[in-house]
Amino acid sequence: MPDLLAADSAKATAKACILFFMEGGPSQIDMWDMKPKAPETIRGPLQPIDTTIPGYQLCEHLPQLARQMRHFSVVRSVSHRIVDHNASSYFMLTGQEPLRDSQLIRGSSPSNAPAYGSVLAKLMPTERALPDYVHLPKRFFNCGHFIPGVLAGFLGDAYDPFIAGDPSKGDYRVPGLEQTLMGDRFGQRRRLLTQLDRGLDEPVPPRALDRKDVFYEKAFDLITAAEAREAFRLDDEPESVRRRYGLRREISGVRGGGMPHLGQCMLLARRLIERGVRLVSVWAGRQAFDGHKGHYQSLVKGLCPPTDQALSALVEDLSERGLLDDTLVACLAEFGRTPKLGQITSSAGATPDGRDHWPHCFSVLFAGGGMKAGYVHGESDRFAAYPASDPVTPKDVAATIYTALGVDPRQRIRDRFSRPQTLADGEVIQGLFG
Repeated sequence: MPDLLAADSAKATAKACILFFMEGGPSQIDMWDMKPKAPETIRGPLQPIDTTIPGYQLCEHLPQLARQMRHFSVVRSVSHRIVDHNASSYFMLTGQEPLRDSQLIRGSSPSNAPAYGSVLAKLMPTERALPDYVHLPKRFFNCGHFIPGVLAGFLGDAYDPFIAGDPSKGDYRVPGLEQTLMGDRFGQRRRLLTQLDRGLDEPVPPRALDRKDVFYEKAFDLITAAEAREAFRLDDEPESVRRRYGLRREISGVRGGGMPHLGQCMLLARRLIERGVRLVSVWAGRQAFDGHKGHYQSLVKGLCPPTDQALSALVEDLSERGLLDDTLVACLAEFGRTPKLGQITSSAGATPDGRDHWPHCFSVLFAGGGMKAGYVHGESDRFAAYPASDPVTPKDVAATIYTALGVDPRQRIRDRFSRPQTLADGEVIQGLFG
């Protein structure tokens, strides 16, 4: 297969993507794939409610989302075998499988596969002042390392995301975007930097200079463009819209969750997509859904309310503005939770009221971007423990996302050693299209 340098050979159904990563692993059986007829030690205390997808139910603590489900497709049969947060996050966010159950993939590396947004920035740049790939609110740690799957990896630093911070904070300022040097002084600094580059005493590899130049040009464009500064000004939004998504001061956080940033991050994601950004990733927070203990307290008080409010607001808002058809909303996680309460599958364990890591069957959601609406793909067994039909792998999820965005998942891009690497060798979930 020849190496491809562009992505226009595939027919896109979406122009942009908002990727909501529910880090920690939300419980499929308590949120998206409920089993009311299972024993109580399996189903737990939460009750299902009807949604606008006929015959499909979700958690009673997601009532606003239930009304918006007519826009969604739910895939209930995603499966892999990695129980570690970092390695499984990397798998879900790149489509590249690490060593099975590997603890070696703990953080970011220049040898890692690139994130979805980095691939789009490389293959389908928009040539706008705004970055092609933005990450909200920040990168998160686990086991002393940043969780991998966010950066550009072997594509190089020039395609890393712009990390925009937490817009829910009252003193929010976009890192590096508040221009302190104006007019002539700023121009003088830029000219001085160019002169320094030309006067380097030590030889520098041309590719390193090229990457640096790309980075600097993007930074200068971002700092000087009024369009970029305006995009991040949430104060321009009506108060009613900000409240619809969820304001930080109105969200009560609990230990192990809370996500007070989520609503305003989703709102900022919509503003950025509206202005041409290719991909915005929004993270729930450091292991926000990691319910090893106090699982139901966290779900009911700290996790379901902001998820319900922010995600339903985003999809409804995109639909009302005519943006949903061209914008893929992908709700992913590294894995789900154990079918049985108190079941132990990882070194973190679980208390009798907790659920441990479970990669063998979990759910992901999609909305917009040309995918079917009101559709349920795949089925789990009676305990939501294993796929009963249409199993899906993270490679398949990656191939599906790339296809929707107009990128051939089988095309190859070269890593830092000039070796060709296939983006995703999974199968597209064809049932989601058409």
